[in-house]
Amino acid sequence: MADDTDHPDHNPKLDPDPGSNTVKDPDNWTTGGEPMTGAQASYLKTLSEEVKEEDEGYEDGLTKAEASKRIDALKKKAGH
Repeated sequence: MADDTDHPDHNPKLDPDPGSNTVKDPDNWTTGGEPMTGAQASYLKTLSEEVKEEDEGYEDGLTKAEASKRIDALKKKAGH
């Protein structure tokens, strides 16, 4: 039996389960070794202050992947 993705009218943006390729491990990002973005730095600072974890939060020189992992950990701590 064919699923909806075999139909030419299928819109993947409307798929309730878009698939596993939408979430990648930061270690596997092709740009993960680049410096963190300004948005990541700002969000890390905000989250670090919110959970009072300045030691485990923002740090100059993080890569995009490292920043993403810290953001995920701090979001969990903050209950987001």
